[in-house]
Amino acid sequence: MTHPLLRAVTIMLALALSTAMPAIAVEGSQAAADPVQPAEAMAATLVARMSTEEKLGQLLNTAPSIPRLQVPAYNWWTESLHGAMGTVPTTNFAEPIGLAATFDDALVQRVGAVIATEVRGLHALARQTGRTGRIGTGLNTWSPNVNIFRDPRWGRGQETYGEDPFLAARMAVAYVKGVQGEHPDRFDVVATPKHYAVHSGPESTRHHANVYVSRHDLEDTYLPAFRAAIVEGGAGSIMCAYNRVDGQPACANDLLLKDYLRDAWSFKGYVVSDCDAVADIRVHHHYAPDAASAVAAALRSGVDNECNGATLVDTDGLTTPYRQALERGLVSMTDIDRALVRLFAARYRTGDLPGLRPPSTDTASPADIARPNHAALALEAAEKSLVLLKNEGVLPLRPGARIAVIGPLADATRVLRGNYSSPQSGPPVSVVEGLRRTMPAAQVRHVPFGASFTDGDPVPGSALLTPDGKPGLLARYYNAAAVPPARFAPGELDAWIARTGFEGAPVATRVEPDVNSRSLDLAQVRDVHRVRWTGYLVPPETGTYRLGIGGFNGEMTFDGQPFVDLSKASWNSLPTMKTVRLEAGRRYPITVTTEARILAGIGLLWKRISEAPEAEMRAAAADSDVLVAVVGLTSDLEAEEAPIEVPGFKGGDKTSLDLLADQQALLQAARATGKPLVVVLMNGSPINLAWAKQHADAIIEAWYPGQSGGLAVGNVIAGHVNPAGRLPLTFYRSVDDLPPFDDYDMRGRTYRYFEGTPVYPFGHGLSYTRFAYAPLRLQAAQGGAGEGLRVTTEVRNTGDRTGDEVAQLYLDFPDVEGVPRIALRGFKRVHLAPGERRTLQFELDSRDLSAVTVEGGRQVMPGRYRVFVGSGQPGTGVAGQEAGFDVDRVRPVAR
Repeated sequence: MTHPLLRAVTIMLALALSTAMPAIAVEGSQAAADPVQPAEAMAATLVARMSTEEKLGQLLNTAPSIPRLQVPAYNWWTESLHGAMGTVPTTNFAEPIGLAATFDDALVQRVGAVIATEVRGLHALARQTGRTGRIGTGLNTWSPNVNIFRDPRWGRGQETYGEDPFLAARMAVAYVKGVQGEHPDRFDVVATPKHYAVHSGPESTRHHANVYVSRHDLEDTYLPAFRAAIVEGGAGSIMCAYNRVDGQPACANDLLLKDYLRDAWSFKGYVVSDCDAVADIRVHHHYAPDAASAVAAALRSGVDNECNGATLVDTDGLTTPYRQALERGLVSMTDIDRALVRLFAARYRTGDLPGLRPPSTDTASPADIARPNHAALALEAAEKSLVLLKNEGVLPLRPGARIAVIGPLADATRVLRGNYSSPQSGPPVSVVEGLRRTMPAAQVRHVPFGASFTDGDPVPGSALLTPDGKPGLLARYYNAAAVPPARFAPGELDAWIARTGFEGAPVATRVEPDVNSRSLDLAQVRDVHRVRWTGYLVPPETGTYRLGIGGFNGEMTFDGQPFVDLSKASWNSLPTMKTVRLEAGRRYPITVTTEARILAGIGLLWKRISEAPEAEMRAAAADSDVLVAVVGLTSDLEAEEAPIEVPGFKGGDKTSLDLLADQQALLQAARATGKPLVVVLMNGSPINLAWAKQHADAIIEAWYPGQSGGLAVGNVIAGHVNPAGRLPLTFYRSVDDLPPFDDYDMRGRTYRYFEGTPVYPFGHGLSYTRFAYAPLRLQAAQGGAGEGLRVTTEVRNTGDRTGDEVAQLYLDFPDVEGVPRIALRGFKRVHLAPGERRTLQFELDSRDLSAVTVEGGRQVMPGRYRVFVGSGQPGTGVAGQEAGFDVDRVRPVAR
């Protein structure tokens, strides 16, 4: 991307500053004198004024302030995969796999724009509190995740846009444009597609895996979404992955970082490493003999910013390898300056440093976070993500139906959020609550499940009282007894806390709605502090509960006795919970304490359970017209590098596609009652639905649908919303149908190369209405069909309900070795009233028409093609039309 010269404005901050923070100016710089300096020139002027030590500090994700140049501290570690993550409640959208299921890239762009607004609001808050050096305060985001979900076992596949390179590319472009905004040189928030590249599990080997991939699969599968995000979307950043690719670490990989990224794609932005990926070059890949050589390999290959996990606890000495590399001649000052110019240019583009972004374009404020229109968009996204997989006429339910809602996730709220989401989001709505809201005339009865690995929902504020009887809990913040140093010697933090202790009087006291880490919005609270929440737990109904806390560095007392101690809990563990009997309305004294050792994270959790769930289910079924079973997984089980090993899961990945055994037993018992069974799935990856496909009356795939997920499910079951989501994944029967997990060869994987029969195919999804297509009309470009093709059809709603149709265009290629079975090359989601018609046009360029040779060359191949447009894949019995065309000669396509 080239950056046009822009007219500069008066040097001033574009964001709200606290009165304690000085205005930032590029004093005496050329940028201040010349009104047409672009971001790179402004950055070069600033970098030229820095000392060597000042420069080295900017190469890590925690960039310290430079007071003499009035540059504030900055932390490049910001996450907003499907919602901003901050110290105040933000809007939580459907997990990306659910956003992909919408087949609505315009929606994803709108979601990205809202996320950018809230990220800017969090940055404004950090300016006010002086916490710009902390995670989640930057004006960039380490999103989207555009890795291809090639294997259903991968625990992080939920973060992606699915298994198809074309769909992932369109969603990636939409997210990037939404987050960054439409201006080519002034970004709202810098997007960072990740993890570049050939990275999709297993989690257990990610730090040392050496992935060998064919040139065909690299060009055909693993790079298209990254290319689209950079070339079409204009992403200002990219994150390199942990693994090696063909022997070279991804963060020191000449093919990826030089040949493709900088040369073929003309990328001008900055590269950030995945966290500890630069350290992995030496520690796990053994590609470099020492730390200085490792950072040199990364820097010289094009990595501009190193994320180092030790920054989480303010560890000192992280710039030493760079200093040593410079002293030994492994890198030059030119290498360092090149990286810093890219980084500071990004900070100018977003307005973090003034001079490029006019103040009139920026109204960022904490008040912009979690606005009502943002919540409305979250509900719309959730509704559009739902996929109706099966319906034997049972849905939608009649308004006055008697409904028994069963299963471990029926009343769950944590499951809605998915992973990489803020514990503080808009008020979560469970499925049982959603049904009660959307079907007020129905009798909705909740039947608790037994104890399960999926247990653990945040205790809501409605069940908490302060010591003096107000809603919520009383939170007291105690600062460390001394001001923490800017950096700690490696391993010194815990010893420093033990020596220093905490102040006896709280520095801040306030009522909070629940137990959550919120200190970043309190300017007076130090980064090392203790928090104690006190009050009462007041259960709304008598029964058996699982109660405890999740996270790390915390402990809990209950009813005056020690209850849970998380001092030995590791990151990403399952919550620690105990079973207790509680009486409705009784006040149980509770205390939760945590020590924030710069890093903080804790939550108070519970789950209402049954001691005889199957018997209660049968009793409820006798008095019900229908059973709605809410089952699935959680993002604690399928997760990132999680220290969890339970049946079906290990290390964050799945070892089986089957439902958890207790859930499958529940479904079979529910079927045995003879009452209609509606299965609602919440999960981030394919599950074996063979039994449900045969025995359930209806199946809804709900993913991890975000804060309003239960309301969205309720609207679909009630018929207020006509479902139209489509599967962005193939749902297989068993891992036995797939190649080994650690094999990156695409043969036998995804709908494009899988030769077996799936339980449900990619692109599948039903509606409460019907659609029909008119015959296709094909119009070749002036130079022939190989130069471009226009495909025109008409779609008509032939049913009696208004609804959305997702028209999907698939190509079948000439019979050439290496080409996919079929491939998605277009989609349009349209809204049609009964009887309404809509003309659809798909414009296919040479890249859309191309495939990849065995040797890795992309080209439009000569021969006979078949194009299909319809409600799903050709050959699956869906409505649609097809036509053929010929290409007369080879047409090479740039990589």
